[in-house]
Amino acid sequence: MPSANKMTTPVSVDLPVLQGRYAELDDYTVGFETFPEDVDPSAYFRGLPDDRCQCPHWGVVQSGQITFRWADHEETYGAGDVYYAPPGHLPLISAGTAVVEFSPSADLGRTMAVVEANLAGAAS
Repeated sequence: MPSANKMTTPVSVDLPVLQGRYAELDDYTVGFETFPEDVDPSAYFRGLPDDRCQCPHWGVVQSGQITFRWADHEETYGAGDVYYAPPGHLPLISAGTAVVEFSPSADLGRTMAVVEANLAGAAS
């Protein structure tokens, strides 16, 4: 059975607002994400349908707080909470938040292609 451990999964994203470690588990990606600063990444989802994340995520908040915003409501989760965020959301993350999140790899790949293009555009 495939597995992943935060300590043995290499860092693949190391930004001031996010440290991310990602491992493939069959058709899913597990992400170990830590956010040292408050972050509203909504600008990075521009270009996706409704300019919102279209990838579903299942996760556990290890510390801090994450809010998912949809067009008609929002939900906030804190340390110890387990969540499911269906497509069509925008995250809002508080400083000090750490999550373990599972996402379908194909959906995540399509979403991250747009996010990475937006990050590259913001850096230039």
